[in-house]
Amino acid sequence: MRISELSRSSGVSVTTIKYYLREGLLAPGRQTAATQAEYDEQHLRRLRLIRALTGVRGLSVSTTREVLDAVTEHTGDTHRLLGLTLGSVRVGEKPAQDGPEAAEVDELVKELGWDVHASAPARATLAETLGSLRDLGVPLDWRTLLPYARLAERTAVLDLDQLEHLDDPLEAAERALLLTVLLEPALMALRRMAQENESARRHTS
Repeated sequence: MRISELSRSSGVSVTTIKYYLREGLLAPGRQTAATQAEYDEQHLRRLRLIRALTGVRGLSVSTTREVLDAVTEHTGDTHRLLGLTLGSVRVGEKPAQDGPEAAEVDELVKELGWDVHASAPARATLAETLGSLRDLGVPLDWRTLLPYARLAERTAVLDLDQLEHLDDPLEAAERALLLTVLLEPALMALRRMAQENESARRHTS
């Protein structure tokens, strides 16, 4: 396909596609003339992933390039690929967070038997949240989080089930990213609705 068709199929403007080409985020097409090139389905898939990383995850162009380079390197490793695109694995390892809250998170992960990298950003987020709650006089420990974690575990099974039929690693990465990030507000809305329903069940006659 020509660049105009690539633009129509991806929803990305020709100007932006040319920018991605200049920045090395998108590989050059097959040259057919001095000023023309053809692009294929891999270009389309990569372009959609770029759009998801920059638009949905809000990554900068430079960070997106780093993620895409790492994704290309680990295309045969679906677990690593999904971790990179979803942000559960950093591009470049960083040391694990220290402190009592980080130790609580370690205990939670150990109790669950989860395989979660020591440098996973979610560990730091969880530790920071525990610290903030304690500062506000709501001391929670990892045992309180255990039933919530079990619910999250069941949600993760549903998430990954939706990727089982996808053979293209880039398509799986794009779908996982969109499902995770775009579904999070819906999951939060469902929680709020369930809370309202439970409150009505308990407190109204």
